[in-house]
Amino acid sequence: MSRLQQPRSGVEPPSAVGDGRTARATRVVVTGEGPVLVDGPVEVVTATGDVVRSDRTTVALCTCRRSRTAPFCDTSHRDRVRAERGAPATEESS
Repeated sequence: MSRLQQPRSGVEPPSAVGDGRTARATRVVVTGEGPVLVDGPVEVVTATGDVVRSDRTTVALCTCRRSRTAPFCDTSHRDRVRAERGAPATEESS
């Protein structure tokens, strides 16, 4: 029986799957001002209990709550400029 060594970075080692293979961790990237990117395929359970599936290799999950395709991002967050960043430059103000 082999033992998994604890990585030096403090990240948990991959978990073993029942047939001896090693399961890969799902990668999640928090972008800060946009969606959360998740390596797919994914199943998302919504607040209402519905299960929505995407087979894409990377899935963008909405965090701004403006998406018309929620829980997936439709880039609606790009339409609104955050107050602390100011208004976007227009041709008149350039």
